[in-house]
Amino acid sequence: MKKSTLILFGAVSAFTFAPASFADINDALQNICTIVKNDDKSELRKKMRSVQDDYRLRLGDYYSGISCGGNSLIRYAMENGSVETGTYMIKKMGRSDLEAAEKDGMPLKAWAEANGHMASPIGQELLARID
Repeated sequence: MKKSTLILFGAVSAFTFAPASFADINDALQNICTIVKNDDKSELRKKMRSVQDDYRLRLGDYYSGISCGGNSLIRYAMENGSVETGTYMIKKMGRSDLEAAEKDGMPLKAWAEANGHMASPIGQELLARID
């Protein structure tokens, strides 16, 4: 009887004192748009490492779920001239994720061409990564 009580207490304690890593991922990604807009590569790297450590998610896993001003993170970086963060994200994304159609049905390359961003350093990094 005593052993089962200890096991039950241990299980309850594990859930009661669970680390903050079980918090909502939305809270963890809350200011990522500001980080990209400010072109703060160091802070973006910390944020992505934190999400990977806490949630076991890589950028490609949550990229499509984030919208900054109606655009994806890389599109947002292109629009704001955030070269450091934009090129960093392209390097961290899988080729298939970069070639996939986004929410509006356009792949990143087609959108960048249509909006005049292919000549930018971010557009050039995208071309080097997918071609």
